[in-house]
Amino acid sequence: MKKLFFVLLAGLLCAGQLVAQDVSSFKVVKENAYTPVKNQQRTGTCWSYATTSFLESELLRMGKGEYDLAEMYFVRNAYPAKAKYFVELHGHANFDEGGQAHDVLDVMQKDGVVPQSVYPGNLYHPGHANHTELKAMMKGMLKGLVSDKMNSVSMVWADALNGVLDAYMGKDPKSFQYDGRTFTPVSFMQSLGLDPNQYVEITSYTHHPFYQQFSLEVPDNWSHDLYYNVPEDDIIKTMDHALMQGYTVVWDGDVSDKGFSHRKGLAVLPDSVSVNQEARQNAFLTWKTTDDHLMHIVGIAKDADGNKYYITKNSWSATSNAWGGMLYMSERYVRLNTIAITVNRNSIPQEVSTKIFKNK
Repeated sequence: MKKLFFVLLAGLLCAGQLVAQDVSSFKVVKENAYTPVKNQQRTGTCWSYATTSFLESELLRMGKGEYDLAEMYFVRNAYPAKAKYFVELHGHANFDEGGQAHDVLDVMQKDGVVPQSVYPGNLYHPGHANHTELKAMMKGMLKGLVSDKMNSVSMVWADALNGVLDAYMGKDPKSFQYDGRTFTPVSFMQSLGLDPNQYVEITSYTHHPFYQQFSLEVPDNWSHDLYYNVPEDDIIKTMDHALMQGYTVVWDGDVSDKGFSHRKGLAVLPDSVSVNQEARQNAFLTWKTTDDHLMHIVGIAKDADGNKYYITKNSWSATSNAWGGMLYMSERYVRLNTIAITVNRNSIPQEVSTKIFKNK
């Protein structure tokens, strides 16, 4: 995943070369409940912001009320697992800020969930998150550990890494008070009715069989989690069905296309660009489509000509554009530039669900 503060700048400089639409004239077809837009600031943690926002919408959909969950709790607890894998492979693995939606779900499975008020996750510079120095500290430590000069490693390096994380982000809370009750992160997750096993990741590429799982070949899938592979049309069917049924979607895709302008609140493609399964595959294999960014899709809108757009919540602050930090991605843009989506398995249309879960 590219450094999102640079991608944001590129989006602002895009100056809307392809965007003539006025999003104020769009008609909302369906918009599901979501929490306020946040700002990931100078951190490459969109994966946590998008997925946490998705979980907050799940709680609203479930009638649990509005919660502000701690994005940095998931980041804090993903780093040690990522570092362990890096060391076990003697440095032949990805260790960076980026991640995938399943990183949040994997942390949930083991370490639960906490409210934002319990874990702001920023001791280094409260009020303005910046992981540049934190990343430099961790990468320098780990690269030195796996260098050719080291014949072996001790069992205490993980404690040293946790010390760095504690210094910059704060200690991992083992128990806390919330609403007059004492929780552990796991018991808090259980009290909310959240179940990480309820969510699945779906992609669409032809170098693997459809309706089977495979480990998606992107650098930020450092844990080699499995994605269900479906035809391109099934991605759209699943998104549309989920949104129309009141669910939301985590979107992982490319935002480096010239048609992406966060400032104008639009992501579009010119009509001259081919959008089909072959084009998707070619863009992926030639690195034109990469897993730049994760965002949270909350609804569907249409322009004056009836073209479909996806109402998308970004994590670049509510003041980053005139639309409160939201944007509209055209269906054509989504078809070509989607790497993967994450959805509640109950939101998948029956015709798709039957095929992907046939052996489950």
